[in-house]
Formats: sequence, structure tokens, C-alpha cells
Amino acid sequence: MTREEDVNLFYSILQRLKERKCGSFRELGECDSDMKWPERGVYFLCAPDETREDSSQLRVTHVGTHMLSQGTDTTLWDSLRKIRGATTGDYAGGGNHRNSALRRLVGEAIIERDGLEERYPDWNSSAETGTRDEEHELEEKVSEFLGELQVLWMEVDDRPSSKSERGVIQRNAVALLSNLGTEYNIDERPGEWLGNYSPGEKVRDSGLWNVKHVDEEYDPEFLDIMENRVE
Repeated sequence: MTREEDVNLFYSILQRLKERKCGSFRELGECDSDMKWPERGVYFLCAPDETREDSSQLRVTHVGTHMLSQGTDTTLWDSLRKIRGATTGDYAGGGNHRNSALRRLVGEAIIERDGLEERYPDWNSSAETGTRDEEHELEEKVSEFLGELQVLWMEVDDRPSSKSERGVIQRNAVALLSNLGTEYNIDERPGEWLGNYSPGEKVRDSGLWNVKHVDEEYDPEFLDIMENRVE
């Protein structure tokens, strides 16, 4: 099969997953811990106004999972909660991009788009002391953007390891959907896509809010694993 055929198969699997799970995506900003989250899984994020080139189907903009190293015990919801940001406490409405690579990437693109480099010089530093208050307004913008994303998740309840099916699905889905270094783009991102302002070429050229695996080859057998999980 060609890459285009594999991409179409990938989206058909997601469609079946959506229909069997809940009939629709869930808005990330409306998600909370009271929902019946599986302990472990893979999640797919889509923007509500971004569709595939030839259909009304939402286009995946990020694929993620949680810790794959042995001995870690973070859950699917732990990962999504960090992306969504805080709803209570001193930083309600914002979040902490130093705990979420996706929040950091989105914030970078907003800084570049809006010319905010001088205002947020420490966005990519590891130091938090004395900066969270100063960065809260930008964190709010990041949360607003991410909160509108639609989330669909696939339960994959295997233990953290280098051979985890969660890792296989996430890694290969990113590689399949990435346009970085491909012969031609599939579901090319429009000019107004926020990721086009990213200072990192991996986001801009891949068309995904991912940086790992966007320049790798995918193994089409991962689609069989996804289908088996849906069935």
C-alpha cells in the first residue's frame, strides 16, 4: 500500500474508534478526572477547524502517550491534564509548559507569531522560580488554544516498556502523518495554521505538534495493531 492509502486507513480506524467509544470527540478543555479514563492509552488531538483535504473529517494535529520507561506510573489522564492546564489554584486558566512539551511548542509559536520574544525570554529555560507569574498570561493563551482541541483516546493497557504497543502506535502514527521529508504532502496545513510560526522546522515541515519521530520511517504493521485494539 502507498503512504496515502495507509493514511486513509489510519483515519478509517479512528472513525471506527470514535463511533464505538463515544460517537464524537471530547473537547480537551471540558475534560476532567471524573471521566472514565483508562489507566493507559494513546491519544489523538485534532483542532475543531482543521479538516482533511478532501473530507470533513478532522485532521490529527498531535499524537501522544505517557511514560514508556519501566518503573513509571503516570496515567493517560495525567498526561492530558498537563496539556489542558490548571483549572484551580494560583495559576488557574494557565498551566506549566515546563511539564508539557506540547504546551512549550504552542507557546513558542505564539511568541513568534505575536513578536513576544522580549517579553518572554525565559520560555525555553528550565528555571521556574520568578517566571511563572510573568508567564501566566501566555500560559492562558496556550490553554485557550489547547482547550479547544478535540481528543480521542485508545485504551492500550500494557505495562511501560520499550516494546509497549502504546509506543509502537504513537511512534508510527507520528511518522505516518508527518510530511517532513516526504515526496509530497498529505493533508497539507493551511497558511494560517499556528504551527507554521514555530521556530522549529520539525513542527512547521511535519504539520504536527510533535518533534519526536516526525523524521522516521513508519512500519505499516502498526495499523494492524490499531485495528485489533479497536475490535
